[in-house]
Amino acid sequence: MTKQLTAIFIVILGFSQVARAQDPQFSQFYANPLYLNPAFAGSDRCPRANVNYRNQWPALNRAFVTYSASYDQHVDWLEGGVGLNLVYDVQDRGAVNTMYANFMYAYTFKINRKFFVRGGFQASYIHKQLGSDHIFPDQIHPLYGNIYPTNENLAATADSKGFFDFSMGALGYTGNHYFGIAVHHITQPSESYRENSDAVLPRKYTVHYGTKIPLRMAGFKKGELYISPNVIYQRQQDFEQFNYGLYFNRKSIVGGFWFRQNFKFQYDSFIMMLGFIQDQVRISYSYDLTVSRLRNATLGSHEIGLGYTFPCKSKRTKFRAISCPSF
Repeated sequence: MTKQLTAIFIVILGFSQVARAQDPQFSQFYANPLYLNPAFAGSDRCPRANVNYRNQWPALNRAFVTYSASYDQHVDWLEGGVGLNLVYDVQDRGAVNTMYANFMYAYTFKINRKFFVRGGFQASYIHKQLGSDHIFPDQIHPLYGNIYPTNENLAATADSKGFFDFSMGALGYTGNHYFGIAVHHITQPSESYRENSDAVLPRKYTVHYGTKIPLRMAGFKKGELYISPNVIYQRQQDFEQFNYGLYFNRKSIVGGFWFRQNFKFQYDSFIMMLGFIQDQVRISYSYDLTVSRLRNATLGSHEIGLGYTFPCKSKRTKFRAISCPSF
């Protein structure tokens, strides 16, 4: 990095201290449903696989890059859905690398003929690895970057840390309406690299709601055109954000417009998404346009989603899929 970019990165990190240990995030929430809420495991009628890539703030030389891969399906003999979600998060070109392996199970409760509730449980193993060059906060000058020696006790600082974690979620859905809540990191495990530290991974709370509204216009058949308003609220420690927007669907083409608001520092982004669905294949691209005072320093964020739904036979047991967006 140049000194200018290093200074920008330090300023951003300074604003992010309150949100330390914040989980990686994806703008295409429903292109990575297992990451959003474990109750989505097996919620589709057929098995599905998703791959996601996010490059956040590329102007800072790949400061935050996140990869995700997931698979889930309904299993009749388990009377529920199972899923696996793998996430690999790289910060500052490998200064901190985090691997998440999330295993989940979800069960469907039929409340009545039209209303269903799904409850999901997730068990995770998280492994964090420091890069070869450790940089601690006391080494950083506000303008010139890493120029000071550290006062940290390096002998008491490990290079890696692994721990188990647990999360839960629930979904309710009826017809074209769906809503859910998820609580990640219920046990708030310690993620500190150092001995005798009380640093924990704070709980993350997610609440989301959406609906699907068919539009009837001349020249379109029933079901060919609809909009889907959605809202998502997330809180992790003192970090709060609110996402709200619309999906537009016309046959195989899906577009979306979202606005993301950070309540504490007003780090707002305008999110534009375009997706294409053909048979079992889904592909999408989104761009986060930063509209806060950092807009000229980050170049926004890029995100790509790929999905595939495997062909399957009709299930003998009664099954109600969730009518939510694919992206």
